[in-house]
Amino acid sequence: MKRGYKQQYNLPLLVLFIGICQFAGIIGSLFTFSAIPTWYVTLTKPIFSPPNWLFGPAWILLYTLMGIAAYLIWQKGYTKSKIREALGFFSVQLVLNSLWSIIFFGFHSPLVALFEIFMLWTAILATIYKFYPLSKPAAYLLFPYLAWVTFATILNAAIVFLN
Repeated sequence: MKRGYKQQYNLPLLVLFIGICQFAGIIGSLFTFSAIPTWYVTLTKPIFSPPNWLFGPAWILLYTLMGIAAYLIWQKGYTKSKIREALGFFSVQLVLNSLWSIIFFGFHSPLVALFEIFMLWTAILATIYKFYPLSKPAAYLLFPYLAWVTFATILNAAIVFLN
């Protein structure tokens, strides 16, 4: 940041970015909520499976961090090709995020979801890679998300193995 330059924040745009990410979560939850008490409850889960109530708050926090990260990148100037490219990677991982819930809970297909979550994990890592040179704080905000998806991948794999 240049000396004497004050960064301007656009609160409505920040809220929009967070809202877009939360909306991705809502799409996934449409498939999740109905499957938890019917299908998901019948699956054998590993001992390290968290209680169902934990997933909602965890994802709300993660989607909020994702929205803030995307906003920080947008602020760097959407007209720049590197910014648009980084946000393109972000968009891909966000679609893959929603798609996982549709595959796992909607289609009741843990095996296909396992392949999909590998793609999601890779897309998150690529997004962090693209964000890092543009905004280190934006990249760092995605690390909890990467950690959670890493855990979710292990959980998904265990469910495939146990069922």
